[in-house]
Amino acid sequence: MSAKIIQSNKKRMKKVKVDSVTIDIIESALRSARYEMDTVLFRTAMSPGIREQHDEFPMIANLEGKMVVGQFGSFINAFVDAYDGTIEEGDIFMTSDPYSVNGAVSHANDWLLLMPVYKGGRLIAWSAMFGHMTDIGGKVPGSLPTDARQIYEEGICVPPIKIFKGGRLQEDVLKIILHNCRLPMWNLSDFNAIVAALKTASIRCIELSTRFGDDIFYSAMDAMLERNKRAMRELILRTVPEKKQYFEDYVCDDGMGMGPYKIACTMWREGEKCIFDFEGTDPQSIGAINFLLNEELFKMFAGVYMIMVFDPQILFNDGFYDLMEVRIPQGTLLKPKKPAALSCRTHALGRIFDILGGLLGQGNPAFMCAAGFSDSPHIMYSGYRSTGEWYQLFQIGFGGIPGKPFGDGPDGHSLWPSFTNVPNEFLESYFPLRIEVYETIADSGGPGKNRGGNALRVAYRFLEPGEISIHDDRWLTYPWGVNGGLPGQRSRKLLIRGDGTEEQIPAKCDRVKVEAGDLLYFDTWGGGGCGDPLEREPERVAFDVDAGLVTVAGARRYGVVVSADAVVDLKATTALRAKMAKQRGPVKLFDRGFESIDELKGRCLVETALPAPQQPKFNRRGKAA
Repeated sequence: MSAKIIQSNKKRMKKVKVDSVTIDIIESALRSARYEMDTVLFRTAMSPGIREQHDEFPMIANLEGKMVVGQFGSFINAFVDAYDGTIEEGDIFMTSDPYSVNGAVSHANDWLLLMPVYKGGRLIAWSAMFGHMTDIGGKVPGSLPTDARQIYEEGICVPPIKIFKGGRLQEDVLKIILHNCRLPMWNLSDFNAIVAALKTASIRCIELSTRFGDDIFYSAMDAMLERNKRAMRELILRTVPEKKQYFEDYVCDDGMGMGPYKIACTMWREGEKCIFDFEGTDPQSIGAINFLLNEELFKMFAGVYMIMVFDPQILFNDGFYDLMEVRIPQGTLLKPKKPAALSCRTHALGRIFDILGGLLGQGNPAFMCAAGFSDSPHIMYSGYRSTGEWYQLFQIGFGGIPGKPFGDGPDGHSLWPSFTNVPNEFLESYFPLRIEVYETIADSGGPGKNRGGNALRVAYRFLEPGEISIHDDRWLTYPWGVNGGLPGQRSRKLLIRGDGTEEQIPAKCDRVKVEAGDLLYFDTWGGGGCGDPLEREPERVAFDVDAGLVTVAGARRYGVVVSADAVVDLKATTALRAKMAKQRGPVKLFDRGFESIDELKGRCLVETALPAPQQPKFNRRGKAA
């Protein structure tokens, strides 16, 4: 049963004609309000994951629940359909249970709050936001256990509830939720910051509706949605072929010794509708890498990807959703059955974007991007200081962005919209650690006419005993290259103990004990290359060598002979490129770095293409020598 909306008996909103200037003014104002939500949140939240890294997603929707501006739309209808109750003025709703809302949020760390915006007793819009909470209880600090078999092991899971009723906070309910978290003050601050952001958006919507009138405000949002639909219809007709396109990629493992797990998708067009069918995806895991993929959320992913690749001028919103159909078989990795664990779904979530690149590029290879989203690596470090104070870090790392038809992929960067790194100064001020290396890894980006972005290496020196958890992927499979581009290199984690012994750390692990003085090298993956590396201009390769992004030896993968001081030997380069082209033969549309998944499975589990890091030398003052 869906929710019942309670409002006054005033006449319903009606569509009226709105001139384009007014639409543009309202659109600009709503966009500003959406960014104002971010500003309010960042200045109020306490957790570094939200305050510093911006792991949160705001939106403003029309009264039917369709996102007009924001980042992650698509979840209001799923929420309203799942909520069996009334929606009234002054209410704010909360949930963190993926199964209650068909994956509108995809793991319990994401707290989703929704606020109906009322004016004069009538619903005129919605504001919503969700943010990742550093901890929600469960069996490990950070609440992302790799060995969880059920969602009940992952921390407190809040069903759809009214956390505010008629404008009054349900304090006892919030107290119970916070009581089950290791960092209740952080969670409370983040919760209050999200509420403040929702109220800010509500005020701005009411101001706009008052200025222009309810019907014009409603009709302008509808026109924004229709504008998006028209643009996306043309984009789909132009870029998606009627012939079925198939692509598959893999999550390397589940952290419990099993894998890789295949995600398969077929895409085609029927008339003006684009269809995605995930038939062939592997069954759900007994571990926590399952990703409960909401169909509307996937449409958002596909739409964002298409807009960014083919026409970034299109305003992204929910207007185009009836132009797509998404089919996900039950019981698979992307549609697990309750109570399957979900906390580590980030690996499959990241891989979805690589799959979209592999699908959408086949029909138009000139616009094809390589693989490089691939994952969203996490590190967690927690314990008690010598003073007895509890500390707990949650941090997201970045990898190499894929090479693109129109340029190189950025090095050590995030593909998540608006994400930023946690400043090293912040980490060293608030947590017992020291960042001794923070650099990109030369040659880790896949060679191509346009180079894949290099991986990021961060070395953490732990200053107090504690435990770490690591969540990463692309340690077995490679971020693939396209149109002749070569794969990027894979991730690895190396722990050097205080006595000098080295331990290769799995990409997914929990409760790894560390002591003061231990050093962790956290190496992410490089982006795949785009285009034939033998066509990359030698001066661009020389620039990369001079910048330390490519080594002299690595330049030869582009067929470029260059000296240590970045001077190109043109004659030797011409000869080497001719030899390499003859030996290689025709370029591949995709280069995965392996011939078959069975062949890849047989490789050593700790195999890595990255060079062993050199432990930094320090003088007596602890500074790099």
